[in-house]
Amino acid sequence: MEDPRRYLLELAPLAGEEARGEYVASRLPGARRDRLGNVWAGEGKVLLLAHLDTVLPPKPPRRVGERLYAPGVGDNTSGVAVLLSLPELPGVVRGFTVGEEGLGNLKGARALVEALSPEVVVAVDGYLPGVVDRALGSVRLRVRLQGPGGHAWGDRRLPHPVFALAEGLCRVRALVEGREDASVNASGLEGGQAVNALPQEAACLLEVRALEEAALAALLQGVEAAFAEAARAHRVGLALEVLGRRPAGRTATPRLLQAAERALAEVGERPQWLPGSTDASAAIERGIPALGFGVYRGGGAHTPGEWVLPSSLLEGQRALLALLRGLGVG
Repeated sequence: MEDPRRYLLELAPLAGEEARGEYVASRLPGARRDRLGNVWAGEGKVLLLAHLDTVLPPKPPRRVGERLYAPGVGDNTSGVAVLLSLPELPGVVRGFTVGEEGLGNLKGARALVEALSPEVVVAVDGYLPGVVDRALGSVRLRVRLQGPGGHAWGDRRLPHPVFALAEGLCRVRALVEGREDASVNASGLEGGQAVNALPQEAACLLEVRALEEAALAALLQGVEAAFAEAARAHRVGLALEVLGRRPAGRTATPRLLQAAERALAEVGERPQWLPGSTDASAAIERGIPALGFGVYRGGGAHTPGEWVLPSSLLEGQRALLALLRGLGVG
């Protein structure tokens, strides 16, 4: 069995799924790859998945005390390092996926789950002692509002798509104020080319999340209505494009949950049951028992200040092996 800390240090500066996939494939006995860039090895009905991609571009890590800092050093460089450090185990497939973050829409995990037909799926992703036993549903969209454009003074009474976008976003934010079961996020805002010209288009990326499919569908309807109202009020055109969907729900069996609880007990922890969006969602939408299993300690995920405790990867390795034993494999 390998030391995951070595893999962590070598993987952390590597940018891009291709480079990371090549690294993993060169160190994974019997590695296979598909056209998407997924890497996997092993045979069996338990599929372990760790995603290769990161939200922010990786950078060489810097050490401060016991912590290691770098974008993506935890999510999911640490998950990849722990999974790669496991030995070949009977009944277990180790898979390293593309397209989990951002607009990847789980394309890697969905492809492997379809191709390998596992009986159990575990996403190796997240903090100890977190266990994602419930998939958080989401829809990701591109919002575009269009106007005629024009001179900032001479055409000042013409429709303005940026102000329409701003009003639409405020309306959407109001839909989730005070709610614990749903969220919205806006990013990648664009609009206009010059400070003295009316924009012809304003656009953004939007994500809505909810714990239940019915709540997600209702929230999506509310988002569509909010932007439609803003577009009408500002007399601009509107286009909404769905870029990706992830399911809500849960499929983890009592046996799988019990195995996770006992595995964490071996490292002196009790599970923190959480909803989340991981590669396990690709199995949940097919009705396959699945969960996400955290294997490191850290913080600051999806920020430039992300950090991990490298020593915690050894705990994650022990817990993951214990989970497999609890499932009767490995």
